[in-house]
Amino acid sequence: MRENATMTETLTPAAKADVAHHLHPYTNLARHEETGPLILTHGKGVHVYDEQGREYIEGMAGLWCASLGFGEEALADAAFQQLKKLPYYHTFSSKSTGPVIELAEKLIAVAPVPMSKVLFTNSGSEANDTVVKLIWYFNNALGRPEKKKIISRIKGYHGVTVASASLTGLPFNHRDFDLPIARILHAECPHHYRFGKEGESEEAFSTRMAETLDAMIIEEGPDTVAAFFAEPVMGAGGVILPPRGYFEKVQAVLKKHDVLMIADEVICGFGRTGAFWGSQTYDIRPDMLVCSKALSAGYLPISAILISEPVYQGMVEESRKIGIFGHGFTQSGNPTCAAVALKTMELMESRDVIGHVRQVAPHFQAKLRAFADHPLVGEVRGVGLLGGIELVADKSTKAPFEMSQRIGAYLGEQAQQRGLIVRPIIDTIAFCPPLIIGEEEIDQMFERFSGALEATLSWVRKG
Repeated sequence: MRENATMTETLTPAAKADVAHHLHPYTNLARHEETGPLILTHGKGVHVYDEQGREYIEGMAGLWCASLGFGEEALADAAFQQLKKLPYYHTFSSKSTGPVIELAEKLIAVAPVPMSKVLFTNSGSEANDTVVKLIWYFNNALGRPEKKKIISRIKGYHGVTVASASLTGLPFNHRDFDLPIARILHAECPHHYRFGKEGESEEAFSTRMAETLDAMIIEEGPDTVAAFFAEPVMGAGGVILPPRGYFEKVQAVLKKHDVLMIADEVICGFGRTGAFWGSQTYDIRPDMLVCSKALSAGYLPISAILISEPVYQGMVEESRKIGIFGHGFTQSGNPTCAAVALKTMELMESRDVIGHVRQVAPHFQAKLRAFADHPLVGEVRGVGLLGGIELVADKSTKAPFEMSQRIGAYLGEQAQQRGLIVRPIIDTIAFCPPLIIGEEEIDQMFERFSGALEATLSWVRKG
């Protein structure tokens, strides 16, 4: 394969091979041909190391998922022991394995509201895609063939498959992919800082959001609207926290119109917000709940859908009519992935990881919010060990930078040069460190970020 003529001569052989053969997700492909990848070789605790031996604080827990950090031998051993015993088996045709049964039982036991069954999939995208099918299947079972529309939210993130990317309310996930598909609608984004009216309180803003949702459902026809998807905290849309009273008011609207509440806990679940579930932090009572990422601390791919008894009974009736529940994946309930997820939950309990999150979260949030007065910072927001810093061109008007300026991306590059990996979401810098992070490491993380922010300010002032 020919080597790109614009490729920098400083790339290592491994980096050149990556550019030549590897297609990267969520990457500017043209730019990647010039810059090449950052190649990581190993990790320990909250740190990862590149092929040159340079150390980085992983301020995003990978992709919101490495909750117990890197190099956790107990998880590696759990995988190894299961690999030796029964590395793979499927769950089709009434087959099962011990780890899958035990994990399903455990998830039902810790569910934020009473749930009936667990269906395993392999990623958050796959799980949310499946939930769309289950919603349609359920309403067919109830004899409601028209009740199929699903509402998610602008800036919500639910995955990248055809259905889950349609739920996702971000332009880059739709543009030129011919998405969203039919029957997927998007309600307004509940970001008070960006979309609240002058003088409008969070409570009043939440009331308006609920009223516009109610109006949308009425306009579409309540007999056609089946479900509402929401993350407790909108992650990849910019770490957007729900305004005061939001979920209470929204759930009243859903109940009024017999619309299912689907909680996407892919980022918020397993202690991220300071409670086991984000649904507990914000008093969400879902009919179905999707979890992934920290379910296995990011060590192996696994996701799960928790299904309420009414939805399950509808599925039972439909499968009785058809003769089979015609859905599933080869790796649904992989026993090795389940064994690692079980060990993850065991370690969280034995080490009181959520207690630790509650202990260090105030320090994390204080350090985060110390940037609120910086000239480039419009809003600082966060909960638990989750945070976002939104950059603006003008603090008084909240005017954003032009996307072509790549301010967030530049800051992310400056942070990486200083040994910190964060995630620029346009011009919001997201923080989601491993849950095991300590106060000294939090200090180091924000010290490195501060240097990157000052370098960015200097760059902006130079025009």
